[in-house]
Amino acid sequence: MKGYWKYFLNKLGWFVITFIFAFVLNFTLPRLMPGDPVAAIVSRLAQGMSNATGVQAIYQQYAELFGTNRPMHEQFFIYVRNVFRGDFGFSFSQYPRPVAEVLGASIWWTIALQFPAILVGWIIGNTLGALAAYLKGGFDKVLMPVSIFVSNFPPFGMAVILLAVFGVTLKWFPIAGGYGFDLIPSFSWNFIWSVFVHYQLPFWSIVLIAIGGQAIGMRSMAIYELNADYVKFSRFMGIKDRKIIGYVFRNAMLPQITGLALSIGTMVGGALVAEIVFSYPGLGYTLMNGVMGQDYPLISAATLIITIMVLTANFVIEILYGIIDPRIKAAQSEQ
Repeated sequence: MKGYWKYFLNKLGWFVITFIFAFVLNFTLPRLMPGDPVAAIVSRLAQGMSNATGVQAIYQQYAELFGTNRPMHEQFFIYVRNVFRGDFGFSFSQYPRPVAEVLGASIWWTIALQFPAILVGWIIGNTLGALAAYLKGGFDKVLMPVSIFVSNFPPFGMAVILLAVFGVTLKWFPIAGGYGFDLIPSFSWNFIWSVFVHYQLPFWSIVLIAIGGQAIGMRSMAIYELNADYVKFSRFMGIKDRKIIGYVFRNAMLPQITGLALSIGTMVGGALVAEIVFSYPGLGYTLMNGVMGQDYPLISAATLIITIMVLTANFVIEILYGIIDPRIKAAQSEQ
């Protein structure tokens, strides 16, 4: 138990250190972008004004409001204080909407798209990989090259192909948006059906890429486990093959569970490509618009969410591995 606490505190320490560095970079990098977003806001507000003094007064007012006229270190400490209060400020590109409202309106679209797609891709991919390792023969010879091809296909390429084939050519599904542009969000059947059909192309563009990578990983791990000494010894002892296979695939699943947890942790960032191609109203699409609009508060808040999810997923995985994996348990007991 003492060894495990040492392991836990070590991982926790690295989590805190990594988060601090990521937090600082998350604040600094967007603010190093060229351009002046406050000037862009003022130019929109001051259209038609010929009084330069009035325009300058508006600029100073908004510079004070957003804090861009202060030294960088002062901005940082104000940002830290506000973040811990849950206040990410106002969006530059969508002023006067608060950043929290912008992200709140988009993050659920991303979760509803990414989470089911990751789970479906993980389940189908691992099932196909396990069958390929166990059955071998023609099934493996077909699955392996197809999986390699699909897993190495660029995500934007898969999205564009589905868009061109099923959206433009066959016209089976809409090509953009999260629902019809002529609809108002509600619980009506028309709106729900519109969301469902708009969901299909981005959903399957993510699933198909995930299936290939998961199938390859599971096949490799299952083949390794099937050729392990404990499998040969168990068969020599007369243990039923079904029971042996249960242990084999349970052991092979450990790295795949890691991959699943990491995919869930990074799903917000991974949504970017599919959401941009299909103009899906999720966090990835919102982040892209923030970058295009030099929206520092929106970029910082979105990337901070991604950073926290990735770090938390890694931390939880390592802690669970310390509990589940017998090899790590043995190493802890020796400390």
